[in-house]
Amino acid sequence: MLKFKLTNCLSGIRNAWHFQHAVSFVIKAVCSGSCSALLTP
Repeated sequence: MLKFKLTNCLSGIRNAWHFQHAVSFVIKAVCSGSCSALLTP
């Protein structure tokens, strides 16, 4: 049971890491897109 809890916790951490990575990627993409849109006359 402890082993299952440990793997479950690890998968949760990994999912959170992927989520954080995806969010930062989306933010970067949106920022670069809006910045280029603002810079183009």
